[in-house]
Amino acid sequence: MAVRDGTPRQRYRDQVRAEIKQAALVQIASGGAAALSLNAVAKQLGVTGPALYKYFRNRDDLLTELISDGYDSAAAAVRAAAGAAAGRSPRERLHALAAAYREWAVTAPHLYHLLAGTPSPDYAAPPETLDRARAALGPFLAVVAHGVRPPEAEGLTAQMERWAAENAPVAAWVRAHAPEGDPATALAGAVVVWSRLHGVVSLEVQGQFDGMGHRPATLMEAEIEAFATAWNLP
Repeated sequence: MAVRDGTPRQRYRDQVRAEIKQAALVQIASGGAAALSLNAVAKQLGVTGPALYKYFRNRDDLLTELISDGYDSAAAAVRAAAGAAAGRSPRERLHALAAAYREWAVTAPHLYHLLAGTPSPDYAAPPETLDRARAALGPFLAVVAHGVRPPEAEGLTAQMERWAAENAPVAAWVRAHAPEGDPATALAGAVVVWSRLHGVVSLEVQGQFDGMGHRPATLMEAEIEAFATAWNLP
């Protein structure tokens, strides 16, 4: 007999899956993604290793769900910032989005590492995680579409134009978030600001700024402001 969502059995299954993922995150937080082991998770939960296979097919299946959850969490933080900054200038909105993403990353560095790095040499994230990754970047498209690309970005913009022309899902994604601007300009701007954002966040999460005498949030503000000026954001 099929088990429907909302039944006690399904609620129990969801609870156990949540406990498994929480235990896995504890492992990753202490030893990195490479330290994740289903047997160690089972031991932490007081069950046998084979018992976990009723909930996740293997370690990569668990990693994929954790990565998906991470993207969903990051996207939620960015969307919340976009909502709170609605009605402000594009430049102010961009600062709000960047600050929200940075805050999410430094608050959950183990999740950030899962998204920004390679969990293990033999792991390959399935294609469906792309949609979740794009959800976190989408609000940035909506903001940078208000800018005017500088001459230095013409080469990158041409590449983005070809990418959107050859990739229907990408074109649809851009239209969904920036229906009124030039898609190539929006994509090029999003790529540039995403690179600047991750440059600061990655170094901060790795502790590379320790002892350098500045606040990473201040550096982030300077980087985003420099981009906004270069991209002629109002």
